[in-house]
Amino acid sequence: MIMNTVCGVLLPFLGTASGSAGVFFVKKRSRRLQMMLSGFAAGVMTAACVWSLLIPSIEGGARMGRWAFVPALTGLVLGFVILTFLDRQALRLMQKLNIEKNGAEVNSFVFFLAVTIHNIPEGMAVGMMYASLISGSGSVTAGSALMFALAIALQNIPEGAIISMPLHSQGMKKSKAFLFGALSGVVEPVGAVATLFVTRYVSTVLPYFFGFAAGAMLFVVADELIAKRENSSEMPVTALSFGVGFALMMVMDVALG
Repeated sequence: MIMNTVCGVLLPFLGTASGSAGVFFVKKRSRRLQMMLSGFAAGVMTAACVWSLLIPSIEGGARMGRWAFVPALTGLVLGFVILTFLDRQALRLMQKLNIEKNGAEVNSFVFFLAVTIHNIPEGMAVGMMYASLISGSGSVTAGSALMFALAIALQNIPEGAIISMPLHSQGMKKSKAFLFGALSGVVEPVGAVATLFVTRYVSTVLPYFFGFAAGAMLFVVADELIAKRENSSEMPVTALSFGVGFALMMVMDVALG
């Protein structure tokens, strides 16, 4: 069990590092390739959110009958709200640094910070899967936990490439661009371990944590992989609208289905 958990926790980081290494093999940045990688990552993350997070969350609230969606919806909303707040703070920091300084080092730091923030919920999600497995709740098996970690790792491969390749195209050395991309994934095993130790003692709230991780990850899908805002000073309207539509359909499916 311990070795399985360690491997599962490390898989997402290995995926990020593998994707970041792509900078050594691609000679020229391709806009089409970048869009393909973004779309692939969005598909994998959305599927993982539904089948590995939201469905177990709803099953965990089954005792509430027609209100079984409450844990998933509560966590989903909190995930979107908190990630929106963090996203806004990252944008404010970006604007402040651009006013005070200029240069590739500052821009690289801001980009690295933004991506790192968005990697935290992925690590949390993996940690919650293994916490549920260890607690013996029955909703998560060793196979499903491993498959979820593999899905996150698979999604992180194009994500790592999306980080390192643009940095190299802006003039950064390949080795340094790879390092930035790989380091952005370090927070994933850290977040997984921290969540593992917290949730293993509070298994009754696991459905809410599953919903939170799903909400945070769906925000990343909608805001970072789909919207690609042109004006960074605007609220992430597309991401928030995506979350409202997704939550509404989930509630209708559970309550009326």
